[in-house]
Amino acid sequence: MAIDITRIFKKKQSDLLERWMKNQLADASLREDLMSNEDLRIESDELISALVNSLNDQTLGDPDSGEFDHVIEILSGISISRARHGFSPREIGLSIISLKEALMEMIQAEVKDTKDFVDISMKLGRLMDNFSIITFETFIKGREEVILRQTDEITEISTPVIRVWDGIIALPIIGTLDSARTQVVMESLLTEIVESGSSVAILDISGVPTVDSLVAQHLLKTVSATRLMGAECIISGIRPEIAQTIVHLGIDLSDIVTKASLASALQYAFRSLRLEVRKQVKSI
Repeated sequence: MAIDITRIFKKKQSDLLERWMKNQLADASLREDLMSNEDLRIESDELISALVNSLNDQTLGDPDSGEFDHVIEILSGISISRARHGFSPREIGLSIISLKEALMEMIQAEVKDTKDFVDISMKLGRLMDNFSIITFETFIKGREEVILRQTDEITEISTPVIRVWDGIIALPIIGTLDSARTQVVMESLLTEIVESGSSVAILDISGVPTVDSLVAQHLLKTVSATRLMGAECIISGIRPEIAQTIVHLGIDLSDIVTKASLASALQYAFRSLRLEVRKQVKSI
């Protein structure tokens, strides 16, 4: 290579940073509500410093060089951080593209020989494209972590165990039951049985949209686990269409107490515990 472009990058590192900052700030989709310009500059400066220090005649043509490990580490950190803060894939991609544009602008200003310009541009283009792929892969992993965490939080929130009376707890189930959620339901229910000393547990499935053989099996497992803890389990919220589906599937719930509504299940629980609730009539 007739011209040492990597030496030029090192010499004009601050100029390269300003070019990149200018490109990023010119983007209309820049989310200043998610990141301040000062934080953006700090991230950009760190990445450019690592990139410039890693570039030489050999690494420029070798995107897989181990010299770029620190660059990739910084890129990955930026991608995961922005994924967690709510940036979109487009915003991440535009950030890397704007860096590539800044590098190309500097090449165009410094390299006059056409052959050298084409050679450097192609090598730098492949390098930045490789960084873009790594950035997107890391971003996706970061978003997956966020989604999994939010899913766990939603699952916990959607399975609240309620102490409706001394010795009686209820767990309203909303949404579809799967193996993972059934595990959460059972853990929550059994933990509350132990902590409250309840002898009756009500599973209300009025918020479950459909019941198939798999959902029924999950319910049976939950009932069995509850009985092993010494508590009686009642399933409430059996709507007519769900009852027809259960009969059609040939699922045997004959040994389980089922009620059409939570109120009916609560009345049954009161009778089981020999409790009586009376309405007090005011005397005039």
